Amino acid sequence: MLNLKISYKPLWKLLIDKEISNKQLKEQAKLSASTYQKLRNNENVTTETLLKICCFLECNISDIIECVREN
Repeated sequence: MLNLKISYKPLWKLLIDKEISNKQLKEQAKLSASTYQKLRNNENVTTETLLKICCFLECNISDIIECVREN
């Protein structure tokens, strides 16, 4: 059985491509400090949080997350 986990690496790449700072993401997508830390640590966040980010970045969920194999 495959062990998969979520990675937000595409989110960080997208922010760089769009020249958006982490501070702008937190403030404009209205993310709490704890939610932001969960993203940084590739931990689970709510679908609502992902939708907030997508609305702010004008993208799809598939543009900000990916599934990767767990070691």
